[in-house]
Amino acid sequence: MKVAVLKGGRSLERGVSLRSGARVEDALERLGHEALPIDVGAELVKRLDAERPDVAFVALHGLGGEDGTVQELLEILGVPFTGPGVLACVRCTDKVLAKHELRGAGVPTPDWFAFNETAFRELGAADALGRLEERLGFPLVVKPSRGGSALGVKFAGSWYEVPEALVSAFSYDDRVLLERFAEGRELAVSVLGEQALPIVEAIPGDGDRYDFEARYEIGRTEFVCPAELEEADAAAVSSAALDAYAALGCSGFSRVDLILTDDGPQVLEVNAIPGLTDTSLLPQAAEAAGMSFEQLVERILELALKPAAA
Repeated sequence: MKVAVLKGGRSLERGVSLRSGARVEDALERLGHEALPIDVGAELVKRLDAERPDVAFVALHGLGGEDGTVQELLEILGVPFTGPGVLACVRCTDKVLAKHELRGAGVPTPDWFAFNETAFRELGAADALGRLEERLGFPLVVKPSRGGSALGVKFAGSWYEVPEALVSAFSYDDRVLLERFAEGRELAVSVLGEQALPIVEAIPGDGDRYDFEARYEIGRTEFVCPAELEEADAAAVSSAALDAYAALGCSGFSRVDLILTDDGPQVLEVNAIPGLTDTSLLPQAAEAAGMSFEQLVERILELALKPAAA
């Protein structure tokens, strides 16, 4: 098959996307497919019209590639594509919308509040910050509503630290999420089709939090897969991940990030198009399930073409 690998783009996660795309291209060539690398930009539609690929492998991360934008264009052009559809991408990318959907479906997720810039500029939202302690407690996690790779995420140990954290989050998006901090083990469940892959635990180095650098710098974080969990805990985590995947309407593949607290799993977010780099969690989970990276790529393509063949 001729497979267009959509990568790069102009989001803040461009570098990660280029690495994901390059790894996919290598796997496609080893599988005998024709890889068509496309650094996504203004010529995208013209390139796709001219090349007429059999399928598009979406290796984009962040805004413009993971939020339904590219997926809508691919639907218009009639090009099958990997990963979730438009609506699921929209839901996953907007963390506030996603949390409302999760809560509505009964999926456990930490309590939160959200503000946009208008609330601060025109409605005096800053005067409500002092009430966060009684409503959510501290520490809090402050994050942009949209975006991934932990960009713009800050921890606030008291309300005095919230303004600085808000400034950081607002530099990435015009809406921010203030979320109750969930203490526990950092876990990720990749879902391939309707199957939950082995659970990955991320264990940052001493004094580290699982931020952008800890995610992508080799050696900053220890990953254990399968995570060493009690059978009941593992079942609860996988079940919560599958429920979250279904609640947001995902298909193909996605990754669900959770915290296993003393009271059970709490879903933080669902990544519509998880990374496929050397340090990414989906490939680690697939390997633990007995799948090579090439087999993972082949399976993702099969899932992308399945609706067209039905």
